Amino acid sequence: MENGSRDWRRYWIAARTAMMALALAAMVYGFRLLIFQHAPSVFSTPEEDMSYAWYVPLFSLYVVWVERAKILAAARRGEPSYAGLFCMIPCLAVGFLGARGLQVRFEILSFALLLVTLPWALWGREMASRLLFPALFLFFCIPLATFLDVITVHLRLLASGTAYEILRGFGADVIRRGTMIAALDGSFEIDVAEPCSGLRSIFALMALTAGYAYFNQPTWLRRGVLFASSVPIAMLGNVARILSICLVANYASADFATGFYHDYSGYVVFIVAILLMLATGDAINRIAARISHCKAGRKPVAAAESAAAPETRRGAAIRATPAFAAFALLVFTMIRQAETPPVVVAEAPDARLGEIAPYESEELAPSLAETTILPKDTTIRKRLYKASDGEWFQATIVIGGKGKSSIHRPELCLPAQGNLMTDPHTLEIDGLQWRVLTVSSPSSRVSFAYTFFNQEGYKTASHVKRIFRDTWDRTVHNRIDRWVMVTVCASSEGDEAISAIIRKLLPQLPL
Repeated sequence: MENGSRDWRRYWIAARTAMMALALAAMVYGFRLLIFQHAPSVFSTPEEDMSYAWYVPLFSLYVVWVERAKILAAARRGEPSYAGLFCMIPCLAVGFLGARGLQVRFEILSFALLLVTLPWALWGREMASRLLFPALFLFFCIPLATFLDVITVHLRLLASGTAYEILRGFGADVIRRGTMIAALDGSFEIDVAEPCSGLRSIFALMALTAGYAYFNQPTWLRRGVLFASSVPIAMLGNVARILSICLVANYASADFATGFYHDYSGYVVFIVAILLMLATGDAINRIAARISHCKAGRKPVAAAESAAAPETRRGAAIRATPAFAAFALLVFTMIRQAETPPVVVAEAPDARLGEIAPYESEELAPSLAETTILPKDTTIRKRLYKASDGEWFQATIVIGGKGKSSIHRPELCLPAQGNLMTDPHTLEIDGLQWRVLTVSSPSSRVSFAYTFFNQEGYKTASHVKRIFRDTWDRTVHNRIDRWVMVTVCASSEGDEAISAIIRKLLPQLPL
């Protein structure tokens, strides 16, 4: 009876291994567009700048290989888990909705979590804990630079402001306007643009620190402390880079600083950040060595498990239910996900700007920043209107493309240009909501208003509502909306003045 029980358990382990292999093949099939198209495309886009993400899956596989003995031991001891099965269901739903709406973040999130919840359902909690780190490490493949644009502008302001104060302390004659630092004599002008915000280097260093901490620190507490240190280290490194560029431009050559040195200074600062990471890890080890109670060992549980009574074949079959259910559910969902029709890109609204009597007007070209930073399928139309009494207003229409980064909130762009925004409020004009605020710079003070609408006629002045509506239409309706942002910048201040101007502009919009 004992030999039969052992044989049954050996066959049961082999069966679950086969199910895991087939399930992984089904995941590759169901997420094939993510693996071979969506993720590589995102990693290569200048907006995300995720060149480090190509190495993330390789490191996860390396961790699995290093920990293979513990993983195999967990497979020999583990039993199927209903908890893993129930946790797997929402992960499948997120991946299915992400595939329908071309939501790369949802797809990567689902894929990574399934690599934890599926083994959990097949082999139990211990197996899930062994695979938790290599699976969650794949989170560093999630593109967040454009999603966290609200953080980007603050990082740019922090880096430029800190560098400016240090430069003034060195006696340099410089001025600062928003994220731009320039010499008083006009010899150089350096703008801390989005790629120089430091957000990308933060993500890259966080990934590097997470991998280093996993092997360098023995406990999760110490790993967490070292991992948390990667954020201020990366921020310090970026500030040092901006400062060094300004110092070279001020005391040596502006052309060299903004050219060759700018392109290669990132490597130098990254090396400094890595050295700081290594020093921080060494400091954590030294502090932990002085604290005796942090060295308390953990009692192994293998002996207790091996002493358990052998399980009968019928009992094993009953407990196998969550494993078979998880396998069947995953394969079915992956097949359905693979059969999902391609997401439909809606036709863009034909929003144009024309003449408005009695104003004289001229069409303006998009700025260099707009043409280089925004995706290539973004359409930008500008027009300046001037009245005979000297009053003027400028209207801009931005028609977004397939990606989400075409539309930017003005609250993020304007402060980076050195402007101060005051008195933000929502104003309803002829049934259409506009976000209105006053924008002040050292040389001017204007009224500013904006609103959003899409091809379905959904209108809002809230960026948050627009994001939720866009996500809903992508995931539920399998459709990518074409959003239009309309902005109005006017010399006249006050709600009545801006309302009168917007009423003259409304007939130009396809609402």
